[in-house]
Amino acid sequence: MVAGVGIDMIEIDRVAVKIEKGGGFRELVFSEKEIAYCELKTNKYQHYAARFAAKEAFFKALGTGWLNGTAFNEVEISNNADGKPELTLIGQTGELLREQGPMKISVSLTHLKAIASAVVIIEK
Repeated sequence: MVAGVGIDMIEIDRVAVKIEKGGGFRELVFSEKEIAYCELKTNKYQHYAARFAAKEAFFKALGTGWLNGTAFNEVEISNNADGKPELTLIGQTGELLREQGPMKISVSLTHLKAIASAVVIIEK
């Protein structure tokens, strides 16, 4: 049964400026695995922005928004062997949200030159 749907879009330049500015934004928002993946890409900011949108969409799909005790860099977007994006909850965020019961999370990412977007569906 679908428990929540979230969608988000963001301008890629906004993410690029925040990352280039420094100050720890990249590490605050993205996991080590996500950073390693994005840094290898030619258009890395498109990949960062799509992942940022997925994290925002995930919290919208929860229906609660960002929860105290959760961290953006513990909502991790990776790709399976076929290239399909997957959302995994790690660390304290994973522990906290697993208390809400099992959930199946589906994620879809897309990006153009200037905009990235993501949709997340949570099933319980």
